[in-house]
Amino acid sequence: MPFEINDFHVTPLDNGQFVRPVRLYYQQNGASRTWEAVQCHDSVAVLLYHRDHDAFLLVKQFRPAVHMNHPEHLCTYELCAGLVDKEVPLGQIAREEIDEECGFDVPVESISKICSFFTNVGVSGNKQHLFYAEIDDSMKRHEGGGVHTEEILLEFIPCKDARTFIYNESKAKTPGLIFAFHWFWENISPAPRSGNCRTR
Repeated sequence: MPFEINDFHVTPLDNGQFVRPVRLYYQQNGASRTWEAVQCHDSVAVLLYHRDHDAFLLVKQFRPAVHMNHPEHLCTYELCAGLVDKEVPLGQIAREEIDEECGFDVPVESISKICSFFTNVGVSGNKQHLFYAEIDDSMKRHEGGGVHTEEILLEFIPCKDARTFIYNESKAKTPGLIFAFHWFWENISPAPRSGNCRTR
């Protein structure tokens, strides 16, 4: 079980690999101000709709920062996502993340941009680029789970249960995921009160 966590503790960070704590100094309306922030990469995220299962495919991960502030949560439910840490088109990064995390081979031309928005505006101010793709069993290449030390579980959320899922506060989830579901219901298929939300 990848979410068996032991010896959890917190220490100050001097030199981070993916985030860099900084103190900002500036003038606002003639007054000197300071702000604590972190510098980090932008990211991509992909809403995946599985046509054969009539379900959204999400990833579950242990997020230490969430657990630090809310110890009752050992995992978060998220969209397939990854850092923008190389100079290639965003759609290609999204395609690679779908492969690495979920095990599906999706042509880059089948991955559609939804929009971009800022996350953690008070701390990091980084941008997330949101995409949408449809998958089916013919695209499955391997079991996914991420690379290196990632321990990612995959979970299907049936369309008929998705509305209940996003309002279930016992399941930690990101605002981007909630927004993506609502985008799907507004642009692809209405949210069902019962039954399914097939796009074909």
